[in-house]
Amino acid sequence: MIVLCDFNLVTIGDGTSISKYIVECHKIFQKHGLKTNIHAFGTNIEGTWDDISSAIAECHNLIHDLGVKRILSTIKLSTRNDREQNIQEKIDAVKNHL
Repeated sequence: MIVLCDFNLVTIGDGTSISKYIVECHKIFQKHGLKTNIHAFGTNIEGTWDDISSAIAECHNLIHDLGVKRILSTIKLSTRNDREQNIQEKIDAVKNHL
């Protein structure tokens, strides 16, 4: 089953810029073979449940290893059992209505 995920990561107490940590997360997502789409407030991720959850755990572990003491992540997941859907299909569906 394909899972679509919206992932937002915020470091707490480590300044205002988190772009360097987002880059590290994207390296992990690529290593896991996940499809991603960066947006202004997070990242859409497409893959299996196990691959996504494993990659997000790896992101948290790495960022803690880089010295960040506290991380807050928001994760929204979407699954369908009637058919597979991908990130681009969802984006295109909205654009077709604009």
